[in-house]
Amino acid sequence: MTTLEILKKAKAAKSEIASLTPDEKNKALLSMADALIENADDILKENALDVEAARGRISDVMIDRLSLSKARIEGMADGIRDVVKLPDPVGRILDRVERPSGIVVEKTSVPMGVVAIIYESRPNVTSDAAALALKSGNVCILRGGKEAFKSANAIVNALRKGLKKLGICEDVVSLIQDTSRQSANELMTAEGYVDLLIPRGGAGLINACVRNATVPCIQTGTGICHVYVDESADQQKALKIIENAKTSRPSVCNAEEVLLVNKNIAGEFLPKLKALLVDGRAENPVELRLDPKAAEIIDGTPAGENDFDTEFLDYILAVKVVDDVKQAVAHIGDHSTHHSDCIITRDSKNADYFTQNVDSAAVYVNASTRFTDGGEFGLGCEMGISTQKLHARGPMGLCELTTYKFIIRGDGQIR
Repeated sequence: MTTLEILKKAKAAKSEIASLTPDEKNKALLSMADALIENADDILKENALDVEAARGRISDVMIDRLSLSKARIEGMADGIRDVVKLPDPVGRILDRVERPSGIVVEKTSVPMGVVAIIYESRPNVTSDAAALALKSGNVCILRGGKEAFKSANAIVNALRKGLKKLGICEDVVSLIQDTSRQSANELMTAEGYVDLLIPRGGAGLINACVRNATVPCIQTGTGICHVYVDESADQQKALKIIENAKTSRPSVCNAEEVLLVNKNIAGEFLPKLKALLVDGRAENPVELRLDPKAAEIIDGTPAGENDFDTEFLDYILAVKVVDDVKQAVAHIGDHSTHHSDCIITRDSKNADYFTQNVDSAAVYVNASTRFTDGGEFGLGCEMGISTQKLHARGPMGLCELTTYKFIIRGDGQIR
């Protein structure tokens, strides 16, 4: 099926999904979750073909991002079931005003319509996006990367089986079959068909969509996430947070990429950091890319010109020594992608300065940046992390997939 044919079918399905009751949507989601489990063997078979084709062409970290297992499929199904438990975002009265004329104006949440998602090599995004779109009353068009196409296609086929079982139009969830750049361009310029475009992936994909889209587009997050260790920090706590933020899953956008350390503790702290992340890790030691001041204290790789502006998505950490919290905030302002940044401190004034002056979607005090996630924020699975300010910022859950309209009720009033 061509991209245009999918777009036409998606547009035609808008009214059907918008008319579903909250109970009907929840039943559909549960059926989709069950279908994932029932079709797990087929999904794993197709995923194995994707993984085998990708070996040697992408890093081991990215292979892990691409790979599925029964446990991960069960996690995807649980993610859909978690969405069922969330309040329905459609039909909420956001504001209500009764005017002197007698008319009643209600600002009411409504679905976006057709939401298109262009994403790369994470198959779980397929089910997350479909679940969030359906719960928020939207039609979902998915366009995955070629390296994960077989996996995504198998997942979408399973989800559509779940919908079909309940007699719901399967076209509310579709996967673009063409993985060339042409199909991406068609979605970016699908005026009259796509109501919102969400790119989810690396900087190249996101920038291409922001530059070329003629449909409304959300700028989601390239994550150059910073952790600043303040002079007053509990150093053991800091080491624990940094280890988690950098190494628990380095291929995701909320992983730490840059470490800033106060100069007054750098001589004591950086050797501890190296012992933990480099010397103490026989498997996947972290490569430390050091600014000149840090290089005077520990051994590592000299930081290159672009290392403080790079989303490594790997076991690499850029390290800089700074004078104080103000210099840390200034550095973040110059290099941030406005995703997630953290201060580790016991000084409440420095914490307040950091949270007030770092202009990112998520700003942390004494906690890992890895918490920037829809599920961890209580939003259910997420559509992506928005690093812009209009209309959504941070993890995009159900409410961020709705817009609003004004419904005005009267009794014959004229102006």
